[in-house]
Amino acid sequence: MTQDKPMFGIFLMLLFCIMAPFGDAVVKLIGERVALGEMLVVRFAVQAVILIPIVAMTGRKWRMSGRVFWLTLLRTILHIVAIGFMFTGLQYLPLADAVAITFVMPFIMMLLGHHFLGEEVGHRRLVACLFGFAGTLLVIQPSFVQFGWAALLPLGVALTFSAFVLVTRQIAKETDPIGLQAVSGLMATVMILPVLLIGAANEVTLFNIAVFELSAPDAMTWALLIGAGLLGSFAHLMMTWALRYAPSATLAPMQYLEIPFATFFGFAMFGQWPNQLATVGIAMTMTAGLFIVLREQSSARKQSREEMMEAEAAQHAAE
Repeated sequence: MTQDKPMFGIFLMLLFCIMAPFGDAVVKLIGERVALGEMLVVRFAVQAVILIPIVAMTGRKWRMSGRVFWLTLLRTILHIVAIGFMFTGLQYLPLADAVAITFVMPFIMMLLGHHFLGEEVGHRRLVACLFGFAGTLLVIQPSFVQFGWAALLPLGVALTFSAFVLVTRQIAKETDPIGLQAVSGLMATVMILPVLLIGAANEVTLFNIAVFELSAPDAMTWALLIGAGLLGSFAHLMMTWALRYAPSATLAPMQYLEIPFATFFGFAMFGQWPNQLATVGIAMTMTAGLFIVLREQSSARKQSREEMMEAEAAQHAAE
């Protein structure tokens, strides 16, 4: 079992918050060139191809008990569904909007962690989440008239990914993060590939979208596909590692930092920039995330002082 190290977990989650929206931006670039099924296969195949050799060379733990295996299978299915929703939503919505709408997720995750895992949720964390969520509402400014059903896809991401994080937290301390991601990548590839081939052969569509269409990507598209797979794989490895060292309730406000990073990538790559109201919301979400960092630093210093005092008291008692 691994002892919680909240500050290290927060650092890993920060890396996730940078890499994940960048990977989403790359996916948005190639969405019109490659169908969803093909993108999903490449995404998880890259994860498996990179991580399985690392597991083999380093002798990392990859064998799982029955309980962990079935939870990993459930986690993989949730991951496929969440990424499928996100990849599709990105083809219709601006990057910042798509990411922002998913940010009912940390609030859901905090509540699930409290009710199902018994994790402590202090009033300061709750206030931070509520403050960040209020900022998220300002960023979202949803317009279902403009985007139609596509605006619901990031909400699907929020629900499925919250369940994904909950399952990850249950097994994170019983598995090696790299081994877990390697097995998950292999599972997903094995599950998606036959469905892709059968769907392509029968020209199956979903909501009039050619989800299973096969194409012959050019060199640039292949580079972008592999890049998206690398970013996605390492981003979720960081998230898995973060959950190994810190409770989901601690990490929930940190994830709000994805929004300003998504806004930056949206502007840099697509020329999209939020309006004034959304900018206020982004500032609020950043404040919520930074607050939890300062709170954890204060708690860590307090705990360190208490441990030193206890050690000194024990030493004086022994003398």
